[in-house]
Amino acid sequence: MKLLLLGGTGEARSLAQELSRSGVHVVSSLAGRTTDARLPVGEVRHGGFGGVEGLIDWLRDNAVDALVDATHPFAATMTSHAAAAARELDLPFLVLRRPGWTATKGDIWHWVDSPDAAARLLPDVGSRAFLTIGRQGLHEFAGVGVWMLARCVDPPEPVPTWCELILDRGPYDVPGELSVLREHDIDVLVTKDSGGPQTSAKLVAARQLGVPVIVIRRPPLPAGVQAVESATEVLAWVRVHVD
Repeated sequence: MKLLLLGGTGEARSLAQELSRSGVHVVSSLAGRTTDARLPVGEVRHGGFGGVEGLIDWLRDNAVDALVDATHPFAATMTSHAAAAARELDLPFLVLRRPGWTATKGDIWHWVDSPDAAARLLPDVGSRAFLTIGRQGLHEFAGVGVWMLARCVDPPEPVPTWCELILDRGPYDVPGELSVLREHDIDVLVTKDSGGPQTSAKLVAARQLGVPVIVIRRPPLPAGVQAVESATEVLAWVRVHVD
């Protein structure tokens, strides 16, 4: 079986290893947006496909038998293209998405649907913001009138002049996140509902300090798409389609 794995996440790297051990020919596709990306085992391709038609051509030309999307929960365009290509070619298609975060006692969360909505709400929640949404959507916060600290893996293009910038890659720990919030006198945190343990320490730190959090909801999956939350479920799905 030859499987195209749309990756770029920790879950995708782990899944590529497990699938390879199971005898599946895995081709991991990385968008190439992040420099110095951690590479999965096995065959890897870099860069985009050129939209839905380009992905269809690549899947057909490379005789792919199944398609798994394990991209970031906010990579909505790639997921939409993958669903459309799989539907066109009648390919088995599955989405792997880590569970989102859930508020617990002591959390002060404000849910919104987009970076734009978060930017509009921000002045009503705090005056010194810590933006942890990555590069995508960062431009929405320009001109909001709130002091901001933004953390990204790679620098945005163009580099914003309206905020202070930290370039760093997780995983993060609670002491480190507490230090950032205290050092910069942060009174509101802005994040995406990315889920997973690598970046959840900021939520614990915000809870401990009583800092409110603006949380951007995940985009919905395309209609009719099957999704699972673990590599174990993906492996079971693959076994069914191999049989």
